[in-house]
Amino acid sequence: CLNSHFGENGVTVREQIAELVRQAIDSAQASDALPKVEVEDIAVERPQNAEHGDFATSLPLKLARPMRMNPLQIAERLAAHMPNGELGGGLLESATVASPGFINFSLNRNWLRAQIEAIRTDGAAFGDVDLGKGQRVQIEFVSANPVGPLHIAHARGGVIGSALANILQASGYDVTREYYFNDAGAQIGHFARTLQARYLQQCGRDVEVHEDGYQGEYMIDLAAEIFGEEGERFLEMPEEDALRTLGELGVAKFMDRIREDLIKLRIEFDEWFNEKTLFVNGQFEDSMALLEEKGYVTEREGAVWFASTLLGDEKDKVMVRGNGIPTYFASDVAYHYNKFFERNFDHVINIWGADHQGHALFMKALVAALGMPEDKLTLIINQLVTLKRGGETVRLSKRTGDIITLREVIDEVGSDACRFFFLSRAADSQMEFDMELAKEQSQENPVYYIQYAHARIASILRLAEERSIDWKDGDVSLLGHDAELALIRKMLELPELISMMANNLEAHHLPHYASDLATAFHWFYQNCRVVSGVEGEEELSKARLKLVDAARVALARCLSLMVMDAPEKM
Repeated sequence: CLNSHFGENGVTVREQIAELVRQAIDSAQASDALPKVEVEDIAVERPQNAEHGDFATSLPLKLARPMRMNPLQIAERLAAHMPNGELGGGLLESATVASPGFINFSLNRNWLRAQIEAIRTDGAAFGDVDLGKGQRVQIEFVSANPVGPLHIAHARGGVIGSALANILQASGYDVTREYYFNDAGAQIGHFARTLQARYLQQCGRDVEVHEDGYQGEYMIDLAAEIFGEEGERFLEMPEEDALRTLGELGVAKFMDRIREDLIKLRIEFDEWFNEKTLFVNGQFEDSMALLEEKGYVTEREGAVWFASTLLGDEKDKVMVRGNGIPTYFASDVAYHYNKFFERNFDHVINIWGADHQGHALFMKALVAALGMPEDKLTLIINQLVTLKRGGETVRLSKRTGDIITLREVIDEVGSDACRFFFLSRAADSQMEFDMELAKEQSQENPVYYIQYAHARIASILRLAEERSIDWKDGDVSLLGHDAELALIRKMLELPELISMMANNLEAHHLPHYASDLATAFHWFYQNCRVVSGVEGEEELSKARLKLVDAARVALARCLSLMVMDAPEKM
């Protein structure tokens, strides 16, 4: 009986081989071929040189000192105790020893071929692993306050967050995607005053925007829109009432636009969390009481402070100002109290922009003060994006002369290009986004290259249907070309990749893998005629069509995890 591509309970091939090595250790120690020392982690890696097999372990080198043996001798004895005959239930073709103490593993070709049907059977669930075992994870990302349009820095964090959520979900975690926003406080106050000034200008009044106001062209557009809908009715209201009502109307309009922009970028949220509720529903008082009980709250200079320096922060933070108004540090305390103590998330991931870099020490101190293990909270800081057209840096919008909005970028290059390029670099590295390259319909554009591979697959399967070729009973044992086996091997990396990305919280590997998978398919296509009219090749064609369909499943899963289209035609 051949194992599936990730065995029982979502175990990857790498983990299956590690388990076989564990069995070999137990067997060798039971027969006194190896000393009885404790062996903990068994690292199995992919060798850089494909001639060394599909996987390898350097465990004998690690065991040389505790076992007081030559590592090559350890490797030879382990290899001799690997399950023989059908190595590992048919998983392995061979386990060979290499100096100075490696064991190289080659996958069984029959097992490889059998994975074609396993991939097709899994369909949209191909690649899933049971790493999280239902643990509850909250990912908070984007979280821009509704005081202006989204820009590309928001988009990068949004794409990373949504892809990472998909990866964690595919890894067996129960994921909540959350947008945290504030429609009260100092920023909203400046926003309302700016909008009121711009509205009065629309009414013909000579009014200036205050020094801390929002200077963007978008505020003029918003005021003009409101004036067009409401006329001068706000002039008839008391000034404070007009300020409050205009602010609420402007915030509501920008929240709607933010939602629309996120939908255009295919970013969805399970929860939209309003900061104001933390103070209405009592989380602020409860979190402050907990910190005070633990000795982290002090009062001085007329304000309430969080003694975060006791926990490694650079300086204490004001929680409540002398005028009684809580700071955004207080909001963070209450919000994370809500996450950990009220909603009981097992893990919390905050994806923030580069302007929050200095906030990291405070957050670590906060988690410690709340009594939570440090690894319960992960901060991912996504760095800046530089927009380019060809070799030229783009700083301002052609339309407004103002900051370039996310909507403008999506309208110009499309959501697929935005998602792929924003995801293709590690979050902590700055990146350049070339909008001219993103629009190219050529193999130089990786988005086009990957999607063209899927469209080509769909075209091959349509051709088979047009020629009435029934390939469902294709005999995959006929497949033996290097390009065929290389394509299968590449597809089988996906479960392992998903597990690694979930463990490391690094989604940027996915677009590169998708590109490599497309390359493996294109190489197969160039070397192996699929729908052949040559007499005597009918059965081989059927087997290859089965392989093509498996490639469709694998490539579509990559595109789905990245929330990109899998086109049938291009």
